[in-house]
Amino acid sequence: MFPLLMLLFIVVPMVEIGLFIQVGGLLGLWPTIAIVFLTAVIGASLVRSQGIATLTSVQKKLQQGEMPTQEIVEGMLLAVAGVLLLTPGFMTDALGLVLLLPPSRTKIAQLLMQKVTLKSNFNQFGGGFSHHTNSHDAANGDVFDGEYERKDDHKNNNSNHRLP
Repeated sequence: MFPLLMLLFIVVPMVEIGLFIQVGGLLGLWPTIAIVFLTAVIGASLVRSQGIATLTSVQKKLQQGEMPTQEIVEGMLLAVAGVLLLTPGFMTDALGLVLLLPPSRTKIAQLLMQKVTLKSNFNQFGGGFSHHTNSHDAANGDVFDGEYERKDDHKNNNSNHRLP
């Protein structure tokens, strides 16, 4: 993993510098700077609106009792798109734009979900999601973990009544 990150931190800036030189030589300094600034502003605005739409979709799925896995992955991709669009450069802007467009973002999210298995359980009693931390094999049956408190014992202890 470290060699891949090191490669990205070396290759990406080198490609961006090369693109800046090429575009700056073709268009000039100020138009190049204006393009970089405009992509950051427009990208931030689009990420915000797309993020709100994704959040609304997550809320609808939760209200229907469904797990919003696709929407969560798309939300993470939107965050990456925002970072890429705010990073100065033409290559990062192009990648950010690909992640920002709903059709390509949906397809990438589906590909990621095929590669990654999310382990979580839907809490059938409380209507929410809970993280599965038990080492019990799920193939052997359902495992329900919870806490309870007997209300009748609690009342009796507070009123100093003893049972015979």
